[in-house]
Amino acid sequence: MPNLKGHVILITGANRGQGKAIAEHLALLGGTVVVGARNYDKAQEVAVDIGEDHAYPVQLDVTKESQWKAATDKIMDQLGRIDVLVNNAGALKRKSFTDTTMDDYQELINVNQLGVFLGMQAVIPHMEKQQKGSIINNLSISAFAPISHSSAYAATKASVVAMSKAAAIELGQKGIRINMVHPGGIETKMATQGEGIPDSYNSVPLGRIGQPVEIAQAVAFLASDESSYCTGTEIVVDGGMTLGSSEG
Repeated sequence: MPNLKGHVILITGANRGQGKAIAEHLALLGGTVVVGARNYDKAQEVAVDIGEDHAYPVQLDVTKESQWKAATDKIMDQLGRIDVLVNNAGALKRKSFTDTTMDDYQELINVNQLGVFLGMQAVIPHMEKQQKGSIINNLSISAFAPISHSSAYAATKASVVAMSKAAAIELGQKGIRINMVHPGGIETKMATQGEGIPDSYNSVPLGRIGQPVEIAQAVAFLASDESSYCTGTEIVVDGGMTLGSSEG
């Protein structure tokens, strides 16, 4: 089991869904988690639930460079280091290609693509001084296996794959590792749209939808020293969904 004792870990979009599960799991493994969310009250609620000795809330709209600076300054002032960044915050819009507006596309770019870029830029200088750091970009199987009515979403996720790999090449000799997790269908409100689990998950090779903690477990590996020789790596956590249907 990964040991994250002594690690300070900033997680974006940590007030719900996969982000909350990641924060809870990494805290259980000994990490000090910084719960980032646009809504500070929600971040604070999660931090209290985890335990204020192990979790700190910060207000963080990932699309705003000023909030990234304020958040990282606060972490350095209070905790003295940033060992891990988990870029988890994301937005999804399901629209046909022709119905997707420029504003729709720009919103997804701002959150899913620019937000990751700004986060990496904010933490890298601190990690360079430490000569060690791990950045994990939580993306989607849509980056390489998109579904219909998600062209803009898939494009933003694929762009971060290219950015992550290029940055991994550039920053590896500075002790900074950059890796990716690609969730498939995970049981969150974003994925199910509050309409329950679709029957289609019965035909996934593992026969079910995934759970947020299963993403958290992959993130924990990449955050820890157990993955010390991994950079530019992509871990797919999809129950075999991208392999094809188990139905004959």
